[in-house]
Amino acid sequence: MSIEADLIKFNALEKNRAILLISTFMKFFYSALILFFLPNFLVGAEGSLFDDLALVEAINKELRDQLPFFYNQSMMGGYFTMPSARMAGSGMTAVGAASSPPYNVYGVNFQVFQRVELSANYRVYKGCLEGNFGNEGFGDDADRIGNIKIGILLPEDGLPNFPSLVIGAEDFMGSKRFNSQYIVATKQWLNMNLETTLGWGHGRIKGFFGGISWTPLRHRDIPFFKNISFVAEYDANNYKKHHHEHPQGRKVKSRLNLGVNYLGFETLQLSVSSIRGEKIAGAASFRFPLGTTKGLFPKIDDALPYCSPRDTEPLGIIRLEREFAHELVYAFADQGLDLYTAYLKFDHDLNKVLYLKVVNNRYRLESIVRERLYHLLSALTPSNIKAVIVVMEEDGLASHSYHFRAEDLYRYQKRRISDEEMYILSPMQEAKRVPKEYESDLLFERQKKIWTFTFRPRLLTYFGGAKGKFKYDFGVIAAPEGYLFDQVYYKLQIGYSIKSSLSDLSATDRLNPSHLPNVRTDSIRYFQSNSLSIEKAYIQKGWNLGKGFFARLASGYFEAAYGGFAAEALYYPVNTNWAVGIEGATVWKRRYRGIKFTTNIREVHGHHPEYKHFVGIQYFLSLYYQFKPLNLEFKAMGGQFLAKDIGARFEAVRIFSSGLRFGIWYTLTNGHDKVNGQTYYDKGFFFALPLDMFLKQSSRNFISYAMSAWLRDVGATAETGKTLYPTLNEQRFYAQVDSK
Repeated sequence: MSIEADLIKFNALEKNRAILLISTFMKFFYSALILFFLPNFLVGAEGSLFDDLALVEAINKELRDQLPFFYNQSMMGGYFTMPSARMAGSGMTAVGAASSPPYNVYGVNFQVFQRVELSANYRVYKGCLEGNFGNEGFGDDADRIGNIKIGILLPEDGLPNFPSLVIGAEDFMGSKRFNSQYIVATKQWLNMNLETTLGWGHGRIKGFFGGISWTPLRHRDIPFFKNISFVAEYDANNYKKHHHEHPQGRKVKSRLNLGVNYLGFETLQLSVSSIRGEKIAGAASFRFPLGTTKGLFPKIDDALPYCSPRDTEPLGIIRLEREFAHELVYAFADQGLDLYTAYLKFDHDLNKVLYLKVVNNRYRLESIVRERLYHLLSALTPSNIKAVIVVMEEDGLASHSYHFRAEDLYRYQKRRISDEEMYILSPMQEAKRVPKEYESDLLFERQKKIWTFTFRPRLLTYFGGAKGKFKYDFGVIAAPEGYLFDQVYYKLQIGYSIKSSLSDLSATDRLNPSHLPNVRTDSIRYFQSNSLSIEKAYIQKGWNLGKGFFARLASGYFEAAYGGFAAEALYYPVNTNWAVGIEGATVWKRRYRGIKFTTNIREVHGHHPEYKHFVGIQYFLSLYYQFKPLNLEFKAMGGQFLAKDIGARFEAVRIFSSGLRFGIWYTLTNGHDKVNGQTYYDKGFFFALPLDMFLKQSSRNFISYAMSAWLRDVGATAETGKTLYPTLNEQRFYAQVDSK
């Protein structure tokens, strides 16, 4: 039995050894197999990954790839004299000048939308004296021109094999000396570095026209030469028979204009070409994406969002309420926000609630203010606080409020919820009322500043005066402003003229005198009479009446020409894209010198001035609407204007991501004003450029400029202080635009 048992035990041991040997061999075999093939798998996977990335980059590059874009002499996308169907990106702005014998052309271009391009020109007839006022200082004849182009089919529409197609009009408003309408198609042949254009026009551009541009070195790494394009165009301008053509510009030897366009650093364009086979033309322009830029400098002087120290110690013996309030004050100030009031109150369930009134003096975007509030309150709210109410105030008006639950703030601090979730959890609400004295404890309160001081330059411009094509007044403005009794806003503005060319201008249009009361056409007299003047000195008080209703009263000198009394009411609920308001004012005309008023106003009959009794009364019903998909604002106001004409004024404003605001207006009234024998309706454009575009820190200030087609009395209004809708809209609208 022992021998058999030993034999069985030996056989089992040998079997185990065999299994162990086979197992060891298989492990070695598989290890060798893996080591042999793994590099190939890795190389294959790596190659596949990099191939995919390279493919994505190639696709993106192909989508972005395009030939250099050029402006023509009229500052429209094109070649030399002819337009093309190409347009710059939305928000691109360009200014330029061209010498195109026998004209000098000055222009500006603005791409309002991806499909809408506008430009304005001032075209001077060289050596051709203006017939009416040339000898009086106006000099050579000149014309103001407006051009427009509208895209029908563009590359981003997803049809790469089709050419771009646009319709356009040159000189579509004003005297229309150079009026043309056209349709044009342009195709880019990127593999050949070639662009071709074919179009047809009616008017000064008569019949078929076209162009071809070749950029042979654009893929070469030669910075100076890569954006040189050789251009040829067929010029269809009807130089010979066009009635308003310069006498020296009617001779045409060749309709083929040949030349070179150069684009340096994506900003500077230089062009030189032949013109009519007779002369050499040259142009230069500068372009910059004002609508999309993030500014010339990074905002390195802005504080980072609050991060430390973090202190959620409950209010009590260790963390005193007054010390906590002062901690908040300093933290808010470091973030560019001013805390004016802090209350501790109890809700219906006897939970502690913190009530804060905050003024934003730094940031244009409400989304930035929100983000800084998130960081501040999540780091400093005591653990025994149930909620925080923040009321934002603007110019003495409680604009809106936020209700933050403490539990959401703590989750935000731990990165458990995002900015977007906080936006949903704490939406903008109607401003909460200040707690009653018997239901709250005042932790902190300070008065608004009695005065702040603003000092800035000012430029006034006038085009087309009898004594010169361009007149100006350059000066400075000093503007103290602040609050009286913590509630009444006041503004004092003093202007000083440093250099002016207005002294020889007349306040009457001799060719087209206004036959309405001269409520605005004599405004130049105010800047001719004084080198130092008090232009504004008014007070106003605003109220938030609750449930979206606001009101305002104002009195004083509202502008250089008028002063009086004004009242306004506005219905503008939170989280709506519309508003409605009514306003009215009684104003008196100021004397050209000093601070006294006059009740006499000039009115021209024929060419003979008479003076009549005048008290200005204006009143309007205004409707406001925001079309958020295109970042557009509309305003329509109807009522009685300053010259007692009845009608309506319409405004449209485009707001860009950079903060730039560009708008146009048009007024229809029964004033029956006549310019060059035709009824004139007031119209023009304006823009507001964010000041922080040129600064290293955020700012809410703007540089504004406006120009009307003619300085007339029809459709005129007097300023009445700081109106309600813009005041509130600055706090609300930007958040909704930039959050999308």
